Amino acid sequence: MKIKYDYSLVFSFFDWARLRKDTTLEARCIVIHIAVASKNPKIAHELTYEFWKKPNLDINVSFSNFFEQLVYTFKDWGSDPLVFDIFFQALVDVGYFDEARNLFDKMLSYGVVISVDSCNCLLSRSSNNMSDDGGIETALKIFSEFPEMGVCWNTASYNIIIHALCRLDKVKEAQSLLLQMESKGCFPDVISYSTVIDGYRRAGELERAFEVVEEMITKGLKPNPFTYNSIVVLLCKNGKAGEMKKAFALHNKMVQMGLTPNIVTYTALVDGLCKRGEVETANELLQEMCGKGLQLNTCTFNSLINGLCKAGNIKQAVKMMEDMELAKLYPDAITYTTLIDAYCKAGEMVRAHDLLREMLDKGLQPTIVTFNVLMNGFCMLGMLEDGKRLLNWMLEKGIKPNATTYNSLMKQYSIQNNMKATTEIYRGMNTQGVMADSNTYNILIKGHSKARNMKEACYLHGEMVGKGFSLRATSYNLFIKGLYKKKKFAEAKKLFEEMRREGLAVDREIYNIFLDLNYDDGNVETTLELCNEAIEKSLVDKNTKDTDQT
Repeated sequence: MKIKYDYSLVFSFFDWARLRKDTTLEARCIVIHIAVASKNPKIAHELTYEFWKKPNLDINVSFSNFFEQLVYTFKDWGSDPLVFDIFFQALVDVGYFDEARNLFDKMLSYGVVISVDSCNCLLSRSSNNMSDDGGIETALKIFSEFPEMGVCWNTASYNIIIHALCRLDKVKEAQSLLLQMESKGCFPDVISYSTVIDGYRRAGELERAFEVVEEMITKGLKPNPFTYNSIVVLLCKNGKAGEMKKAFALHNKMVQMGLTPNIVTYTALVDGLCKRGEVETANELLQEMCGKGLQLNTCTFNSLINGLCKAGNIKQAVKMMEDMELAKLYPDAITYTTLIDAYCKAGEMVRAHDLLREMLDKGLQPTIVTFNVLMNGFCMLGMLEDGKRLLNWMLEKGIKPNATTYNSLMKQYSIQNNMKATTEIYRGMNTQGVMADSNTYNILIKGHSKARNMKEACYLHGEMVGKGFSLRATSYNLFIKGLYKKKKFAEAKKLFEEMRREGLAVDREIYNIFLDLNYDDGNVETTLELCNEAIEKSLVDKNTKDTDQT
């Protein structure tokens, strides 16, 4: 028994022994107790974790044996309840949440409550468990039940749940929990408020984010750069003039408060300026960043490259990519995709293809967006055979196209009135298990309506409605004209009424069709109503609801 006080000798002997053969569980538990007694919880955790990482463990049997041995050796070799906290933490770290909960319940029967810090580990790991759809529900259940068993949650506990709720876009529930903290004896800190503010940033709710900042300041808490960055990012998201002005005002306020704007702050401002086409101002800001010793990152360069491409200055954008490499930053898939898109829009498909090859040669994996950008470039230039070759190459390489990939080809074939080729592409899409989206159906129905394939158009329309998709105005107009030409007046009228209810832009020809039909049927009142509506609509066409993207 005296050996337990010679900690270094115990650990050395144990290491020597386990190199020769697997030690007994009793010996391991004794050394774990001694490690805790010697104020060396790290070694205790390593020895516990190591046991639970063994392959082919019978979890239930191992749990019972480990717990029994830890209890059996407790009195003679340690008598510190911290050992059970370490056991609990190791189970959580390995991912054995059910066993950790079992240990919690067993310790309660001994009158021992696992510490709040250890419980926070379970709370955090449960809420972050992406492999389990019920991860957050499990965390919320633990959060609700454990106080009844003696656990007093602290601010860190609340922050874990607030973060999890915000990550699930449940920011209102997160703020509600924030407001409950004080009544539970916990005081929100900067992290609590900043997490909720960032949640409102993700939700795009700018005013609510500002309200939480004001509440935070009222409580005597000083916002940190993360707090303000959430709002700056949101203000810069769309590059609107008024919001950019507020973003710079917030940047200045940070400086006045003694806070140092960081790379996130500046990158958001640069991105917003580039979206507005103010690339020169963005460049000036870039120089300011460098002057303050901030290390530029890939996101900053990508924002500038995107701004230059949108301004049509591809040459300067390529130069910016070269500057990235000089700064020991390497272009990523976003960098290349941005430049490929710019070349495609400029009709320079050879350069776009060269960049794709360069990207592959550097070991960068193009995203589906990269391929869709190329596909759209080929289709916009009428290079449909090249587009089909790209599609086949993707399939051969195991790269799964999405609806956008197929839609680009179908749209262009449809514009060329080649519905046979359009249908072939659509069938290939179905064969690959790619789900049609709203654009797919609008393209097909417009194409078949123009070709007077009304049986096919009607079938697709029924399928589309069944999936919860809607026609756009131009699709409605062509569909109605097609039905009218086939003398399917009842079906055409039903669609016409749908358009009117939804406030979509009915074109002049459609109004004329239904004015004539109602007049011929002697519906004078309806004819006058439609006539007045058509006159009114012709005056406010620019304010109609429809935005057609197909």
